Amino acid sequence: MAARRILYFTAEDHFLYRSSGSALELEAKFSGDDMGLSAFREHLRAHRGALYAVVADLAGEDFHEEQIPYVRGADREAVVQRRLAQRYRDTRLATALSLGQVVTAERRNERLLLASFTNTQQLTPWLDALEEAGTRLSGVYSVPLLAPALAAKLGVRGDRALIVTANRAGLRQCYVDQGKLRFARLERTVEMVPQALAMFVRSETQRLAQYLVTLRALPREGAPVQVLVVAPPGQRAAFEQALVSDARLVFRTIDHPEAMQAVKLRQAPEGTQSEALFLHLAAHKPPAEQFASREDRRRYFVWKLQRGVLAAGAFGLAACAFVGASRWAEVLQLKEQISMQRGQASAAAQQYERITATFPVTQTSTENMKVTVLEFRRIAERSASPEAAFVHLSRVLEQFPQMEVDSVLWRVGRPEDAREAKSVSAPPAPPAESGAAKPQAQAEAVVIVEVAGRVNATQRTDYRGITAQVQRFAAALAGSGYEAVRTQLPFDVTSEGTLTGDIGGTDTGEAPRFTVVLSRRLP
Repeated sequence: MAARRILYFTAEDHFLYRSSGSALELEAKFSGDDMGLSAFREHLRAHRGALYAVVADLAGEDFHEEQIPYVRGADREAVVQRRLAQRYRDTRLATALSLGQVVTAERRNERLLLASFTNTQQLTPWLDALEEAGTRLSGVYSVPLLAPALAAKLGVRGDRALIVTANRAGLRQCYVDQGKLRFARLERTVEMVPQALAMFVRSETQRLAQYLVTLRALPREGAPVQVLVVAPPGQRAAFEQALVSDARLVFRTIDHPEAMQAVKLRQAPEGTQSEALFLHLAAHKPPAEQFASREDRRRYFVWKLQRGVLAAGAFGLAACAFVGASRWAEVLQLKEQISMQRGQASAAAQQYERITATFPVTQTSTENMKVTVLEFRRIAERSASPEAAFVHLSRVLEQFPQMEVDSVLWRVGRPEDAREAKSVSAPPAPPAESGAAKPQAQAEAVVIVEVAGRVNATQRTDYRGITAQVQRFAAALAGSGYEAVRTQLPFDVTSEGTLTGDIGGTDTGEAPRFTVVLSRRLP
């Protein structure tokens, strides 16, 4: 984080501090006259472009509550500027703090606390010197504007609280209501013993509480107000003894080192009092409300924009570097895989050469031999074998022991060869669809199995029984890729002619003969 310089502005002397991290260092001290202003200008020449902030701790402050219509955007800005111009003659160091909304029967309003300095001329020359030196002014703050942030750091509980601190400028009292500043005052002090300072704190706090009741900022009847007092180093015991709580005020004393620890300030210059707490907050946790105009803070806004652009660029560069690193890791991994694949390919090539070296000497090339072997495997796959047909026939005969096979004719032919003759007993087959007929017409060859046999254990005169058994046998054979294309019974059972067959008038004792023709397409 860039170091910031903070000009602590009091009525007599002005102190220039340098804030870096959790340390606060006194860099220079200037008197409030023209000689001090000249010394300040001389000091700024060596710090052109540095970050500066002004914290004013002056007695001449004005706080005034107003209500405006509840508007937003440019309309609200115009209304606020008009109210500031009506209240203050010089609006260069004036601001408006929002205190929340007020809902009435007619409309919704917004409460504002208008704040400024009664004598802005004592600050103007020093702000002009900062502008002429080309510094970046982050803001002009007053100690009361930083009081809500200090109250939050010190763990103030409740809606209303009084924050009392002993600064170089005097005794500072700030009234905070629901985390928002409502009123503040500065009372000049002189060198006092701890007991006297504690009694002075008690009397001034009681006076401020009565004044806030008069302003109706505090209710007359209600819960006691918490008073948070930051005691100087080593004076906590004296303060706790003098600050006794009552029905109106509840005092809580915090030692100065404890307050420094709460705001995370580890190192402060010797001789500084509680103003070091406000200066550290102005450098590290400044409030949104401040007194400087946009023109005074123009260089600061440009600097913040530049830092934002640099941060975005750095983030983009880091993202690109991360993506590039991940891509480079992928490239290295791919190179490793390529090297591994090349090694495997080289090993496979060497193994292939060793195997081919053992081949007998031929009059053709290895590629031609490879093509020949592949073609031979393809022909072998398309060549038919009677073994599968015999296995299928044997399994079916196990289910029909009454069938006795006389002959089995196995051959390879065309589909038309299996349909040269139709069975006289089989019903005509329905016409096949075009989609199914097309593959059949395009088939090159089929396996034809013709099974001839006899039906035993059945009387020759039992036409129906013989027909049923032969048809069941043919249906059983029509499976495992085979199709029954023709079934020939020992007699004609159609209505187109007279009863014919090898069944004569006399019983010769010979079993009726039948023929079943099967076909299966080759792959």
